[in-house]
Amino acid sequence: MEVWKTVKQTYLDELVHRGHNVTVVSYFPRKEPLENYHDISLAGKLEILEDVFEIERSYWTIIKISLFLVNSGTENCKTLLGDENVQNLWKTKAKFDVVVIEHFNSDCSLGLAHQLGAPVVAVSSHLLLPWHYKRFGIPYNPSFVPFLLLEGGTKPTLYQRLERTLFDTYINVLYKFMSQRVDQNTLAQYFDDVPPLEQLAKEIKFLITYTNFMLFGSYLYPANVIEVNGYHVAKPKPLPEELRKFIEESEHGVIYVSFGSMLKSTSTPRDKMEAIIRALSKFPQRVIWKWEEDTLPGNPKNIYLSKWLPQNDILAHPKVLAFYSHCGLLGTTEAIYHGVPMVAMPIFGDQPANAAAVEESGLGVQIQIPELTTENLQKKFNTVLDPKFRAHVKKLSQAWRDRPIPPMDSAIFWTEFAARHRNFTFRAAAADVSYIQYFCLDILAIFILILLLFIFILKSLFSNTKKSKLE
Repeated sequence: MEVWKTVKQTYLDELVHRGHNVTVVSYFPRKEPLENYHDISLAGKLEILEDVFEIERSYWTIIKISLFLVNSGTENCKTLLGDENVQNLWKTKAKFDVVVIEHFNSDCSLGLAHQLGAPVVAVSSHLLLPWHYKRFGIPYNPSFVPFLLLEGGTKPTLYQRLERTLFDTYINVLYKFMSQRVDQNTLAQYFDDVPPLEQLAKEIKFLITYTNFMLFGSYLYPANVIEVNGYHVAKPKPLPEELRKFIEESEHGVIYVSFGSMLKSTSTPRDKMEAIIRALSKFPQRVIWKWEEDTLPGNPKNIYLSKWLPQNDILAHPKVLAFYSHCGLLGTTEAIYHGVPMVAMPIFGDQPANAAAVEESGLGVQIQIPELTTENLQKKFNTVLDPKFRAHVKKLSQAWRDRPIPPMDSAIFWTEFAARHRNFTFRAAAADVSYIQYFCLDILAIFILILLLFIFILKSLFSNTKKSKLE
């Protein structure tokens, strides 16, 4: 939810500021009105679930996540199409230059966009989900392409490659039959002529994705996949006086700790929490920790606690030396923007893939919850607090910022481009190739037949020669 409100809301607001009239259908209407910004609110029509999974990762947790994704997606589809104000859009034949959809766990909105007769731009705030690759013609190879829910990054072990292959197949089949098929039937209750959703998905003009190759590595993205990571990071504001003094009076600098809403006192194993506190208490640095309680076990004196903290403003302060995080994409982006090294401890969703990117890019190191001990965590902090490591992160930050145009300008330009050139298709040819051709199975079959024919001829010649000698 926080990612939607921050990344996508910033983008939508900017469209308005640049002169566009924007109608937004979402569960998160604006609290303050904005001229030319029109909300169709679905708030309260569907329960928004947060923190519904345990912090211990397992195959069963991944299966539950996948089921949650497809089930919540189909429920969202029913809520969307059943809303009276949404229905008025197609009943009154409302005209739109472009429809921007969230590229996540349902393709239902593609059917609505088709009915409205507008080109589609998709926006995404995470790495691609398994069913997103084929529609854009993006190669998926488990040997080097990260899998959103699993560890290994771009350098997986043999076992991790096997994991990815099995889960990729499972999730794609699940999505096709439990999401797309259900959404197709839901759309058929309202419209008579909606093409197959997978076909409509291939007609998406552009995918604007909140990634960047300096953090996530180089992918074989086609020209209509645009990376815009970083546009949500705002100019830092002055810190509250008490917090400013705590940071600036620190002789050895500050470690910032935030796990979002992932780690809570009620759900965190006591031994893991004690390991974190013991490790942090051994460093001379002061600690700022976003925590939902007023105290921590042992009440360590060097730790400043708060239920809410201005994270971007804290990370911008030069005395903040390290960031201990669950590796959500917003915090990770703010860390690389400000050049703050990370100790990444992934817990849920896309965080394992983000943490792998943090380590591979050189932004930080990662530690998994099962290996979390006081000694292991100390070693991780010793690594990122090393001046040489921090100097490298500053250089990485400079390279990450070095772009031909700001990311928001890029996001807006390609959105407007899709509206201006709606009759053109920009997808890669690979999106239209069958699996048999894509994996060259037909060519492989021909080579196998030639080999079998060659073996048959040799065998026949050998048999005839042997028969002649016997005669």
